[in-house]
Formats: sequence, structure tokens, C-alpha cells
Amino acid sequence: MVKIHITGNSGSGKTTFAARLGAALNLPVFGLDKIVWQAGWVKTPQNLRLAKEADLIAQDRWIIEGVSARVRHAADVIIFLDVSRYVCFKRGVLRTLRYFFRTRPELPEGCPDILILRKQIEIIWKFKTHARPQILDDLEAHHGKIFIVRTQADIDTVWDDIIASVRARS
Repeated sequence: MVKIHITGNSGSGKTTFAARLGAALNLPVFGLDKIVWQAGWVKTPQNLRLAKEADLIAQDRWIIEGVSARVRHAADVIIFLDVSRYVCFKRGVLRTLRYFFRTRPELPEGCPDILILRKQIEIIWKFKTHARPQILDDLEAHHGKIFIVRTQADIDTVWDDIIASVRARS
């Protein structure tokens, strides 16, 4: 069993890192955005979201990227992309420009970034005080392997350790 959770702020690089790691380890990659959102940026009802999350968590092998305490608790390995909000903001703006009037591949259809631009900025800015403290608390209680990544240099430094750690669990 290999269960990896990649978490962090919007724009921290979760989707990109998960795809890269999934390819390197031949693991299926799932994004929580497709569970949290429905077409038109409509939030999925909580009972349906929780059921879909449970279905993913129940699988033997996965990489799940997104922000979810349930996924963190189920993971063997947690990679926290603890990137500065300025970097996240810059990446978020660049991503929004790229997908301004169309839907990103990791989202359900009908979710162009223009419709949530203001909310996206708010999420990025408030992450440090809203989501980050809970993630850090969960990391303290986690019994598996933890990697906290703050820069691209950190990714380059820990990449081999992540690969070796996951292969040792396989």
C-alpha cells in the first residue's frame, strides 16, 4: 500500500507535483478539486463529497492532491507544499490568465477561473491563518513519513528521499 497526500495552498504546485510524482512512481493521481466542485463552480453537497473522498481513500495505492484532513489521516506519506503566499499568488495569477475563460484540466467542465478570481485571491491570502495551522497540527500527530517543502530547491533536495521512502513502503 502506498498512500500519498500532497497538500498546500492554492497555487503552491500540488497538481504539478502530484502529476510528476505519480509518473515517477507509477501511481494513480487524484485531485480533490474534481470532488469538491461541480460544473459552474457549484460546491458538491457534503455527503456526496465525503462519499467520493472515502472511495478514493479506500483504494490501496494513490496520490491525492488537495486540502483534506480525512486524506491526511489516511496517508502513509504527506508532502506539504508550504510555499509563501506571494509565490502562490503569482502562480495563481499566471494560471488564471492561462485559463481565464476555459476550464483547467483538473476541474469539472464549466469552471473557468474568471468566475472565482476574487475568491481565489482570498483563499491564497487567508491560507496561512485558516488552513495551515490545522495542517501543521495534523503533521505533528502523523505516524507516517512527512516532507515539508517550501521552495523549488527543497523539492530538488528531497525528491530522491520521497522516491526512496515510497518505494520502501511498496
